Amino acid sequence: MSTSDELDYEVLGLKVGLEIHQQLKTKNKLFCSCPAELAEEAKESFVRKLRPTRSETGEVDVAALFEYRKGKAYRYGAPSGHYCLVESDEEPPHAINREAVAIAIAVAKALKSTVVDEIHVMRKIVIDGSNTSGFQRTAIVALGGKITVNSKDYGIQTIVVEEDAARKTGESGAETNYMLDRLGIPLIEISTAPDMHTPSEARDVALAIGMLLRMTGAVRRGLGTIRQDLNVSIVGGAKTEIKGVQTLELIDKIVKYEAMRQVNLLRIRDEMVRRGITKDVIVMEPVDVTEVFKSTKSKVISKALSSGGRVLVVKLPRMKGLLGTYVQPGRRFGTEIADYVRFWADVQGLFHSDELPNYGITQEEVEAVYKALGADPSADAFAMVAEREDRALKAISVIVDRVRQALDGVPEETRAANEDGTTKYMRPRPGRERMYPETDIPPLRVTPDLLAEAERLVPEPPEAKVRRFVEKYGISRELAEKVVADPRLPIIEEMINRYSSSVTPTLIASMFVTLMKGLRGKGVDVDSIDEDRLEGVVRLLAQGSIAKEAIEPILTKMSEDPKITAEEAARQLGLLGMSREEAEKVIDRIIADNMELVKQKGEAAFSTLMGKAMGVLRGKVDGKVVSEMIRSKLRQLSSR
Repeated sequence: MSTSDELDYEVLGLKVGLEIHQQLKTKNKLFCSCPAELAEEAKESFVRKLRPTRSETGEVDVAALFEYRKGKAYRYGAPSGHYCLVESDEEPPHAINREAVAIAIAVAKALKSTVVDEIHVMRKIVIDGSNTSGFQRTAIVALGGKITVNSKDYGIQTIVVEEDAARKTGESGAETNYMLDRLGIPLIEISTAPDMHTPSEARDVALAIGMLLRMTGAVRRGLGTIRQDLNVSIVGGAKTEIKGVQTLELIDKIVKYEAMRQVNLLRIRDEMVRRGITKDVIVMEPVDVTEVFKSTKSKVISKALSSGGRVLVVKLPRMKGLLGTYVQPGRRFGTEIADYVRFWADVQGLFHSDELPNYGITQEEVEAVYKALGADPSADAFAMVAEREDRALKAISVIVDRVRQALDGVPEETRAANEDGTTKYMRPRPGRERMYPETDIPPLRVTPDLLAEAERLVPEPPEAKVRRFVEKYGISRELAEKVVADPRLPIIEEMINRYSSSVTPTLIASMFVTLMKGLRGKGVDVDSIDEDRLEGVVRLLAQGSIAKEAIEPILTKMSEDPKITAEEAARQLGLLGMSREEAEKVIDRIIADNMELVKQKGEAAFSTLMGKAMGVLRGKVDGKVVSEMIRSKLRQLSSR
């Protein structure tokens, strides 16, 4: 199918499940007393290598095994005051954080889930370096439940608390760098049933769960504090896990593109079968064509050859045109294969015949490769790798395996989300072999006093909060719904409670959900402005130091400088307030300068005068005040 074709999700049997991960706003980390906050830098570090272990069943998880085979080392930045011997895996973990458990139970109550009687911690094997111990600690808090969105119920499967991973800061060769400040910060994970059957349903349910979490007032906000994983499948396809979706706006696009990918992979499978291609036809018979490219203009190949590499090619019988088939916008079947080659063989220089001649490779070189293979240019395809010989052979083996795998349709795998909504191969899907009990942490009984502690945190239902904003603060229902859906809901409500005697709740709400959204759309990085500086803008409004027209330029100025305060921004922009007397003098001067117009048009001169006045007073005096003053003076003049 074309990447522009519309999909019928009902016919496809689309199923989507969500895993929402949100950092909890606790004082301490999940298994120690370190503060649950990020650090700016780490002056010390240490290096570790990790290896997989066998589970209770005696099996080794396939995803962990292949991470281990990469042979990577991991350097951990150790920021003073933000890690201890628990994070460095030199000391057993402490008892699970009771505050984090109480928050998770509160969410479970809001979702009508069944809270377990006793909480047991498990180890989940993860050896990508994101945890110094080689596993992540996780504990089920509740089972079952539901969330109602647009009058439809969606099942909740599990509610879990777990430790966040170390923060990845870079990569250099065989060494990956992490910071230990984030390791151990408590997360809540909410897993839904695969009850969503359209991309928009997935987005709306994720939005509703995120809203519920924010309304506890006990979760962290900002980039990186919430992550969504998606499980997507269609009939005849496979359950595919998509990791690391950080923005809700991408969810529906990611689901659409994954359904499209699976449809296209199934069509490629069917076409391979139609052409009589079997797994026996695709064989591991690499041919060395280095001599063909001894004078090539391809920079990639030239670089490989100058480093002692070789050019190996493998024939793919009857595959002409299939490697160039689009599976997602901007991504072809050949791209899927290249992702596998990067992961399994750590090789970058891959070419296939459906994209050639290109990249400095000429038609004559392509024809020479076909001749060396004894292949038919009108029917066959080939894949080619320029690398050190041992790595090139590994890459050819991966290519052959992935092409054979195409005859099975859609492989089960874990994929990573790209910024444009497409996805790329990340690793094999982990199995149940990755889980086993944590023996260092005693279980936590869910007692009546813990349930009572959680009850105080149960969030107000979204509809009730919308109704309260409308009735108590006089905000329109449309604006109230936007406020409740906004990630900054807690700070908006706090600002309204604190400043509504001086600034209208509608203006405060509009600043966050309308004005800031508009600036974001213009490319202004308003999300970089922290809560204290945003409150500074509202405080200036409450003091009468700025007019509402000053909000936009002040926010823009603060987005450009992470240290500047609202007052400093207003002063630099010349937007600090003007007294009524000063404003009146400006208006009197403007009227005097335009007296002939006033005599001709009388009160109809208002628009011209208002424009001139706001050109001087915008941001310094509220536009409503300027309007009232001009109209009053025009009425006085016309009555003479």
